[in-house]
Amino acid sequence: MGFSEQDFYFMRIALEQAMEGFDRDEVPIGALVVSKDGVILGKGFNSPISSNDPTAHAEVNAIRDAAKFEKNYRLTGATMYVTLEPCLMCYGAMVHARIERLVFGAYDKRSGLTSHLELIERLNLNHSIKIEGGLLENECGELLSRFFELKRQMKKQSK
Repeated sequence: MGFSEQDFYFMRIALEQAMEGFDRDEVPIGALVVSKDGVILGKGFNSPISSNDPTAHAEVNAIRDAAKFEKNYRLTGATMYVTLEPCLMCYGAMVHARIERLVFGAYDKRSGLTSHLELIERLNLNHSIKIEGGLLENECGELLSRFFELKRQMKKQSK
């Protein structure tokens, strides 16, 4: 599967969003919702800790931002760019928003969407999303690794 220059451009902006989360001591995941015309409709980064909201994942925050911008909960034809493979909750939000395409960076082998595709197919949802993964996978994964390494170091120092 080939990614376009536009895909790389938007994933780099999603990485900037992930850095926003990193700087706020949130797990560094960033997301963008982009219209089929290439307009950024919404941005988001992980913020469940600072917002006291377990649903405040980067994807959900980007969808909320885009829906406000569009004044519509349907984001038909849009693409979601996210630095880490989404969880099932975020995929569900994308289905409800009618996101057309999902492009993610790093794979999440433990709780990522692609490890649950069989379940998704059995749900017989009324909307499907084109899924493409691995864009800037190393950069996206390295940011997460660096974050958790710093967390482990801080934990050791506090003992």
